[in-house]
Amino acid sequence: MDAAAFVDKWRKSLRTERSASQEHFLDLCELLHHPKPGAVDPKGLSFTTERRVKKEGGKHGFADAWKKGFFGWEYKKKGADLNGAYNQLLQYSGDLGNPPLLIVSDMDRIEIRTRFTDYSTTNYVITLDTFATPGNLEKLRCLFYEPERLRPEKTIEKITEEAAKKLAELAPTMRARLTDSTKVAHFLDRLIFCMFAEDVGLLPNHVFSQFLKKPNRDPRFVNRDIVQLFEAMANGGDFYGESIPHFNENLFDNTPPLDLTGTEFPVLIEASAFDWSEMDPSIFGTLFERVMDPAQRSQLGAHYTGFRDISTLVEPVVMAPLRREWAELLEKIASLVPDVIVTRKGESLFRAADEAQIEEAQKLVDAFLDRLRAIRVLDPACGSGNFLYVTLRLLKDLEKEVLIECRHRGLKEFELKVGPNQLLGIEINPYAFDLAQMTVWIGFIQWQKDNGFPVEHEPILQLDFCRFLGFSGGRPPC
Repeated sequence: MDAAAFVDKWRKSLRTERSASQEHFLDLCELLHHPKPGAVDPKGLSFTTERRVKKEGGKHGFADAWKKGFFGWEYKKKGADLNGAYNQLLQYSGDLGNPPLLIVSDMDRIEIRTRFTDYSTTNYVITLDTFATPGNLEKLRCLFYEPERLRPEKTIEKITEEAAKKLAELAPTMRARLTDSTKVAHFLDRLIFCMFAEDVGLLPNHVFSQFLKKPNRDPRFVNRDIVQLFEAMANGGDFYGESIPHFNENLFDNTPPLDLTGTEFPVLIEASAFDWSEMDPSIFGTLFERVMDPAQRSQLGAHYTGFRDISTLVEPVVMAPLRREWAELLEKIASLVPDVIVTRKGESLFRAADEAQIEEAQKLVDAFLDRLRAIRVLDPACGSGNFLYVTLRLLKDLEKEVLIECRHRGLKEFELKVGPNQLLGIEINPYAFDLAQMTVWIGFIQWQKDNGFPVEHEPILQLDFCRFLGFSGGRPPC
């Protein structure tokens, strides 16, 4: 089969996902001269269709295709929500060995998303109309033979550093016009969060970029629009014909936004062109050292403490005791409730026969979840919130691990509840107080997005978690 024949066949197809997905995948193998799963791996240990996974509620028990260390693949019917399919794939990618590529497709469209550790996600879209182009055929070959060739060029750390440097270009001219550098920093905080919220889809239809990038606009009107957007985000409301969610009055309080000049707008537009959805929040503290301290001439990013460095402290102090506790409980749970194997018809092949054992295992899980959600972590000099941000992500990783085991063993589903309300910080600097909250909330929302869970609560930025001491500038302690 060649590319033209593949396109012709599948353009004509009106078959359902179930009847067509496996054949579609095998046709790709043939087209790309790759051995089919049954020929090279009869037991399905490293390359197979219908790979068993731990899915939500046991409702679906298989990924449609999988090659160990290469990809996980989920098919949907034509016209289905592939973003929803991707979020589903994210939730059980750990059971596939966290492959570097996740693919969702119907018979007309293939979307390849990269998931390399420490690198941003890139989405390659291949439709039947573009299928036969040399570039797209090469991407498909990479799926099966050389996934590393699809690795993005820049790390998340590098992209964050470049974006932060660009935004920091606003600081010198704004400081020259304004005497209060704290206000400058607070305003830039808000802009960062707007760009982040837009890129994760919390601000609908790229509404921030819409008004920012309109050509030949008078700066007065852009500044007016920024004021109106901040007001809508503070309490929820309408802006540019879009319904804006309620974020929170704290970050978007009644402090008047600062006016930007005609020379500063192009800098903001260039900064907004970056994808802020995957930025590393731990670099923001270094960025704003330069905003707060005009004498600071250090190279941005040269000395900031990143996720990996902070986790070397968080792991032994916070996580190791919890992981030991969970490992011991899991041994007991496994003895009470064996793995559940789910067939394509949704039938369980075996499970604990004794309902009393199931109830006992459920009590063990519930007790551990209560313990995990009762954890409070205090950073007595929280600065820009990096220690708290890393701790929260690791706690949520453990909570998800518990959820996966419950799905795998047929125990009750539960709502993920570990969140920023479990973090406490003490800080004497008013700006660091604001920055710490933003860092933690960005990290929390990123975790939800990266693991396929929606952010559905309002206000989106909920409880203040810091304790702010020693400031007499008008803001009361939280």
